[in-house]
Amino acid sequence: MPKKIFLFRSWVPEWLEKITLFIVLLPSLVLFFLPMTNINAAAGNTGIETYDVIFSVVLFYAGYVSFFSLERRFFKFLAAKEYFIVITIIQIITSYICYATKEVSVLFICRFIQGMAFTMTVNLSLALIFSRLRSQRARVIGYSIFFGMLVCMIPFNNFATAHIIDAFNFNVVYKCAMFSYLPSLLFLYLFMNDVRLDVKFPLYQLDWASFSLYAICLCLIGYVMVYGQEYYWLDDLRIQCSFIAILVSGFLFLVRQKALKRPYFDLEVFKYRNFKIGALIILIFYICRFAFSITTTYFQTVLKLDPIHIGYITLINILGIIIGVIVSGVFVLQKRPIRLLWIYGFILLLVFHIWMVFLFTTQANENRFYLPLLIQGLGVGTLMTPSIIFMVASVPERLSVTSAGMCLFMRCFGFYVSIGLMNYFELFSKSKHFNTFQYQVSVQNPVALQKIANFKQALLNHGATNEYATKASNKMLINAINAQNHIRYGIDYYEIISVMLIATILLVAFFPYLNRTVLKLSKKQPSPF
Repeated sequence: MPKKIFLFRSWVPEWLEKITLFIVLLPSLVLFFLPMTNINAAAGNTGIETYDVIFSVVLFYAGYVSFFSLERRFFKFLAAKEYFIVITIIQIITSYICYATKEVSVLFICRFIQGMAFTMTVNLSLALIFSRLRSQRARVIGYSIFFGMLVCMIPFNNFATAHIIDAFNFNVVYKCAMFSYLPSLLFLYLFMNDVRLDVKFPLYQLDWASFSLYAICLCLIGYVMVYGQEYYWLDDLRIQCSFIAILVSGFLFLVRQKALKRPYFDLEVFKYRNFKIGALIILIFYICRFAFSITTTYFQTVLKLDPIHIGYITLINILGIIIGVIVSGVFVLQKRPIRLLWIYGFILLLVFHIWMVFLFTTQANENRFYLPLLIQGLGVGTLMTPSIIFMVASVPERLSVTSAGMCLFMRCFGFYVSIGLMNYFELFSKSKHFNTFQYQVSVQNPVALQKIANFKQALLNHGATNEYATKASNKMLINAINAQNHIRYGIDYYEIISVMLIATILLVAFFPYLNRTVLKLSKKQPSPF
């Protein structure tokens, strides 16, 4: 008897099963990067700093990654329908608290819990999806769809929430998230049976110690990366203590894994060459992927585009991701060497970053950015799924869970590193360029004086008083300098990313072993369980 008859009621057609899984999974995917849709609005509405908003996303990611292995025990204890309902209720409650609270500490705790619940949603959804996918072709398609959705979430959030943020306070998006879970509760109650995907396993001897050490280490790494540059790194006592705690918790975690009979992560995975290559590729890919936020910030701060226009522009990026995911899936199914996919994907990202270096100007039409955004999406879509499948499938089946968990860690770590790098170059580069511009702006510089005079005259022509025009023209000059600072920062950072991409392409192209490597998926790979 087909598996679907046990998971869903007998009268439920297959297309309705897929819609149910999509409705259950989509709200949690949206909730992931929700605060980053408009960082300034999120910070202003809650009365926190922009760095706190980014740290709330970091905590979500930390909860997601750290709970991955421990969550499997809860998965085996509860029936699928019951499990989904519990997860959904947790997300609704935490979303309401995020909507109502003004305390940043409460927000942080809820975001971490949401990350843990997201782990449960993703793993159960993947288990249901892969329980139906018997052939290699179907499993590649399933993985491509899931990770394609995941990588589309940031531009999708920009589009989906733009009108809401424009009309209401930012916290209303959490209220919308609450109501978005209600259809999934209804669908689950009506269509799913109370069945288990595995034998019931009692909740005893849970490895909370490993989970706690791992979660502490991840949260502190994220804390250092987010706040490190603001606090001048190791010159600040908070960063010093965090760094020491990272070393201690990381060391204790590794020692514990070696001592346990059933470790949280089996460190044997690091004996496999493909696994280490895949980890490096994912790290580089994620650093490049999140550099895209500099472009969207440029749209907002320099070109002064509103969130609604930015949301519509980034739809082009989603189109590129979809095309890239489809192309990469075809390549994997045709048993093409993984080296080709990586070279094509990284070349596309290189083209985007070099192109944007020349497009960063104080004034530009938005249609000039359509093709670069499409190319960036193509690169991300081409690299995402094959890189993850390569890392997960590079070890024996008995290590597939650990491989999937470490793959998730490398994605998280790449996100953290990208935040740290962008914070460092933003503050350092902007400070350097601001001092340079400030040195040029003086009473002896006729260009600066002419610029101020032009600003003042424009204000006077629009009816401003002479006193107001004098003050406002100086402020407009400072805003022009700040815009130039952001442009120079974006150019500097994208040049560094371009150099890293060139080095990566050369490494992949001239690494002979990769020329003979193709992705071969067995029955249980790649799979969360």
